[in-house]
Amino acid sequence: MSSTESTLRVTVAALMRACGENQTRLAEGLRITQGQLSRKQNGRAAWSFGDLDLLSKHYGVPVPDLVAGPSHAVSKLPHVRLAQTVGGTQEVFTV
Repeated sequence: MSSTESTLRVTVAALMRACGENQTRLAEGLRITQGQLSRKQNGRAAWSFGDLDLLSKHYGVPVPDLVAGPSHAVSKLPHVRLAQTVGGTQEVFTV
């Protein structure tokens, strides 16, 4: 596995965390199954160029910024995509 693939997996994980997303939600955004996303993230399947375009559209981050590393990619996220608490999620409680 190349270092670029490894960097992209770490970057995707960082983006998910910064946006408060889980694999299910990201998979829905990319129109793939959670299982497919899991295989890409654990290295059993490769991210494709088409996947990079989908990730770019989903997060609002240009492709070159996605492959520049996790800190750089997270810094390029539009503010509306960031979770209020990094690593947190938003939950709705019914009263």
